[in-house]
Amino acid sequence: MTYDYIIAGAGAAGCILANRLSASGQYSVLLLEAGGKDSSFWFKIPVGFAKMYYNPTFNWMYYSQPQKQLADRAIYAPRGKVQGGSGSINAMIYVRGQAHDFDDWAAAGNPGWSFKEVLPYFRKLENHPLGDSEYHGASGPISITPMQGQTHPICEVFLKGCEQLGYPRSDDFNGPKFEGAGIYDVNTRNGQRCSSSFAHLHPALGRTNLTVLHHALVDRVLFDDLQQRAIGISVTQQGVTRTFSARKEVILCAGAVDTPKILQLSGVGDRALLARHQVPLLKHLPAVGQNLQDHLCVSYYYKANVPTLNDELSSLFGQLKLGLQYLLTRKGALAMSVNQAGGFFRGDELQEHPNLQLYFNPLSYQIPKSNKASLKPEPYSGFLLCFNPCRPTSRGSIEIASNNPRDAALIDPNYLSTEKDIDEVLQGSRLLRQIMQAPALKGITVGEVLPGAAVHSDAQMLQYFRENSGSIYHLCGSCAMGNDPQNSVVDPRLKVHGLAGLRIVDASIFPNVTSGNTHAAVLMVAEKGADLILEDA
Repeated sequence: MTYDYIIAGAGAAGCILANRLSASGQYSVLLLEAGGKDSSFWFKIPVGFAKMYYNPTFNWMYYSQPQKQLADRAIYAPRGKVQGGSGSINAMIYVRGQAHDFDDWAAAGNPGWSFKEVLPYFRKLENHPLGDSEYHGASGPISITPMQGQTHPICEVFLKGCEQLGYPRSDDFNGPKFEGAGIYDVNTRNGQRCSSSFAHLHPALGRTNLTVLHHALVDRVLFDDLQQRAIGISVTQQGVTRTFSARKEVILCAGAVDTPKILQLSGVGDRALLARHQVPLLKHLPAVGQNLQDHLCVSYYYKANVPTLNDELSSLFGQLKLGLQYLLTRKGALAMSVNQAGGFFRGDELQEHPNLQLYFNPLSYQIPKSNKASLKPEPYSGFLLCFNPCRPTSRGSIEIASNNPRDAALIDPNYLSTEKDIDEVLQGSRLLRQIMQAPALKGITVGEVLPGAAVHSDAQMLQYFRENSGSIYHLCGSCAMGNDPQNSVVDPRLKVHGLAGLRIVDASIFPNVTSGNTHAAVLMVAEKGADLILEDA
């Protein structure tokens, strides 16, 4: 079978590309997804992400290599294995990042990717209740819901506490004022998840020029006899190997873990790595799988003297009440993210930009140590406050474990490998404790459950972080965009260096991680990527 475009991965980016490239009816498009359909009720209901947290049917459930700086722990790295990708199982926080994040992309040799130049694509993708403005769009497919006015009452106590300490308020993290405490936006519509699968792909499924194949694991990209142009793709579907040809382009949208894996299995990557795994070299591109970045966070747990979401979600009656509220009104706790309040702060006066992100959750829960366990509230009225550095400088890698496409790649984020990242852990730990001293927050707090009063020195706080921190699942950068084939993988038009007919459109192309949750930036990359592809067509 031959198509104009073959898209590998029906994740957050792939669903947008499938819609945009097939919209005119001029081009035939094949969209390949290794997982199944997002037809379960749990993909629609926002709280459903808890059901997918350890679900191997819809989640690759990857783990990193043991991390030397994190007490030799293997860090959990869930990835969506379903139509919509990780955008179908995430916590839906919608934050673009700071303007200078994208200006840094442009400064790294990528004209066209400054904040001023990508802002139109952010506006294009969103349907925002504030309407069309300099910062927002009102006619895009992805619906954005500000949670202001709907969050648990305890979130207002957090905002008041920040105000008491002199921290600014941000009413819109995606508006002109990024810095400060505020309430997050989420990508939901009428109380339901608004993933790119629901918003872009589902409406396009009736098109005769769009074909979607599920349970199709990509084995490798196929090239012409001169080994200079991608001409198709090989997949395994239900035990059968199938090949498909592309007239125009093969586009990899498999994400920061699996896009570099596919390239390496296809003979595109570092010469020594491929030789080690008996993969014939097609193109020596040493940056494939390098430059991996992620956000690393830790939670502090507090017992409250007022009711929190723990009280409602820990009893059957409370769950039924919330469920009924959701079914009748599409509102309430089940219609939102558990990450409700938070913000962006400077760890000290030397910071040019906010360098720490905080989350204030009106619910406290321990991440289960076993994938047999579920996410359950702590057995007391409680809340948690957590932080992560915005722009960590540690760089890791993705490498194939073997030449078998069914073997998961080796994920090594190389966390906390720079002094700057360690310093920001201490800044964040101090900031958290400082905010908890605000009169408003002291007034509702019985005490700090974890790490507790015994942990107070810098060394103790750092050790707590090493033993308890985890990923926020913002892996990116492993096929970075740039102009030098020695340290980047794609050019500013997202074409793989030195190979025709092959592009990458997903989080792996980020030159640097953005400040905040990465999903919005992936959607923007897909919108801009679709325009680049159609221009070149």
